[in-house]
Amino acid sequence: MFNKGRDAQLWKDYRQGGSDAAREKLIEGYAPLVKYVAGRVAIGLPPNVEFDDLVSYGIFGLIDAIDKFDPDRGIKFETYAIARIRGAIMDGLRNNDWVPRSVRQKAKELEKVCSELENKLGRYATDQEICESLNISLEEFHRLLNEVSCTTLSSLDEMWMTRNLDDDSVRVLDLIENEDSSDPEKLVEINELKAALAKSIDALSEREKLVITLYYYEGLTLKEIGQTLNISESRVSQIHTKAIFRLKGRLSRWRTAIEVL
Repeated sequence: MFNKGRDAQLWKDYRQGGSDAAREKLIEGYAPLVKYVAGRVAIGLPPNVEFDDLVSYGIFGLIDAIDKFDPDRGIKFETYAIARIRGAIMDGLRNNDWVPRSVRQKAKELEKVCSELENKLGRYATDQEICESLNISLEEFHRLLNEVSCTTLSSLDEMWMTRNLDDDSVRVLDLIENEDSSDPEKLVEINELKAALAKSIDALSEREKLVITLYYYEGLTLKEIGQTLNISESRVSQIHTKAIFRLKGRLSRWRTAIEVL
């Protein structure tokens, strides 16, 4: 990785002069970030997903981050790039449809039930209410969560649209950044989505909020979260999966027809 002075000079050369050599050195210097993110995403994915493929997808995210990064904003490049790299990896997985169709169908059904119950009850549905709606036992519900858990890893990295479909899409995790916008209407919509996401996360149970925070914002793996909370990795996965489907249900009015994990 870079030292601070050399890093700053490369960014200056690339931004001011459009130096291809500086761009290549930036890509080469930050390449280890791609392997780091790919390693995190790989945890929980089926064995048929090749690590090298994840790295290949992530390189596109790194290049995109380098091309769009503005050093003058005072944000560390690593912080900015990690979300872009992870999002590019997830986009690559979605494009290759790595989730079995049967599992994807079950995930869609669960998301639909969570959304319908949220709209009907005006709050997150309990496990028992979800079970009754699906006509399954609590034990079967836990098995279902385990089965569809692979569809929810890095779900907050997916691309969502503002309600004006002519606008650019926004990545959910990008909403934690205070991005400038020259379009007041678009800025209002993004701020509305940011507020809705924050409110939805706050309404989760304390343990669900903690898992979401540790996984997405602190960068811990499910195994590390399990060690922190003194519960099994499988249990962490179940909590994460329930939280994601509850968030999707509550935020369903923001969804578009985009295919997501």
